[in-house]
Amino acid sequence: MIKKILSVLTIVVVTATVFTNTVFADYYSSNTTLYKSMSGTEVTNLQNDLKRLGYYDFTSTGYFGDVTRNAVIKYQMDNYLYGDGIVGHATAREIKVDKVIQQGKQYMGVPYVWGGTSPSGFDCSGFVHYTLLKNGITIPRTTELQYNAGSWVSKDKIRPGDLVFFTTYRPGPSHVGIYIGNGQFIHASSGAEKVTISDFNKSYYAERFIGAKRVIQ
Repeated sequence: MIKKILSVLTIVVVTATVFTNTVFADYYSSNTTLYKSMSGTEVTNLQNDLKRLGYYDFTSTGYFGDVTRNAVIKYQMDNYLYGDGIVGHATAREIKVDKVIQQGKQYMGVPYVWGGTSPSGFDCSGFVHYTLLKNGITIPRTTELQYNAGSWVSKDKIRPGDLVFFTTYRPGPSHVGIYIGNGQFIHASSGAEKVTISDFNKSYYAERFIGAKRVIQ
């Protein structure tokens, strides 16, 4: 009986370890620089990310050759980054931001549900929390706590991937979304009753904006 219990516990621990390493280890969070002639899991992750974003049309091999380098350069040039084919922090962050925004857009139209934390229904902070978590970024669950996460960003420095906060039905931070660029942010809106994209400069939001935080550093 004791041996059986120990066996079960061992399986649980191993499974939990594998799950954690698989989900949250990536070249962005580990600050690993990737370049030509490298190989390994992080290169595979990079190739999968570039494939997901439409820049790599081949099988992910885990080897950083000319094809991967050219895909990185194309991505860098399209995103106004220095096109050296090397994935340092700036390029890795941009890829992470694009993945987060792409992930969020997958939930467009999902109904607004108070307290919702899954694709069956989101509230504003539940949507932000879930979308970031799917990309290996852990932040608090509620709007109030998210407001205290990351680093402050002035309104004129807001970049895609930053969280934008508003005071709506009560004083203080009561609504949050993810800025996606071009004066727009994606959020789970109680007014629209779904996940939608709104104009950040629309008077309703402009008058209620209270701050922005950067959680993708």
